[in-house]
Amino acid sequence: MKTETVTSAQNQRIKELLALQEKSRMRRETGLFIVEGRRELDRCTDAGYLVRTLFVCPEICRESDIEELKGKILAQPPLPGQCQPSIIEIPARLYEKAAYRGSTEGLLAEVCIKDRSLESLKIGKNPLLIVLESVEKPGNLGAVLRSADAAGADAVIICDPLTDLYNPNLIRASLGAAFTVPTVAETSENAIAWLKANDIRILTAQLQDSEPYYDTDMTGGTAIVMGTESTGLTGIWRENADRHIRIPMLGRLDSLNVSVSAAILLYEAVRQRNQ
Repeated sequence: MKTETVTSAQNQRIKELLALQEKSRMRRETGLFIVEGRRELDRCTDAGYLVRTLFVCPEICRESDIEELKGKILAQPPLPGQCQPSIIEIPARLYEKAAYRGSTEGLLAEVCIKDRSLESLKIGKNPLLIVLESVEKPGNLGAVLRSADAAGADAVIICDPLTDLYNPNLIRASLGAAFTVPTVAETSENAIAWLKANDIRILTAQLQDSEPYYDTDMTGGTAIVMGTESTGLTGIWRENADRHIRIPMLGRLDSLNVSVSAAILLYEAVRQRNQ
């Protein structure tokens, strides 16, 4: 595997790296996204994602980490277009400029995007899913993915997304759960049709015309659907729901952060299924 050293911020590879961090359009056009940190890279490669370029900062990262990741990259299937993976060594000043956060062991990688669709989801009997409609903040999405991983959810479906699934802040907030939990982006119409075709009950989290979440059966195939904190769910989900559920609010506020709501509802499903 080819190794080279880059020291200038004007180098084209560094410019591309920065653009992939900052621009969703660049990620779409190149079919690449950025993963940083040993933990996230391990979870990414374990999930079958292909690394095109590994950027390492010898001043920060451990030699053992480089060698172990190099072994994983050499063992991966061929890259698209007969491209060969490579390692680029960069100094600390460039790493600090390129890294989304500082404490990532001096490791960054350009990784190939995988096609993720509803048809690719492998669900078993009585699946548990989270559906998010038009949630904008990547940090919230990442936190929901962490809860989905912790609760053993089968998948997360992001409908009509306002951020892409490879946003670096989403990956960072998920602590790698973006790779451990099957996640797809889809329109609300297609997601509803798929859920109904697979006999998965649709439970919409909403304040109006709803019952407490703990009074609702979640032991069968279940999709817990949530919208934004400001506007909630659109009519298409309310109209196609099998049940409307709510988390009782005993204070003066009328909503929780979507990631907190997701954790509460997911673990209620876990509780019911383990009784």
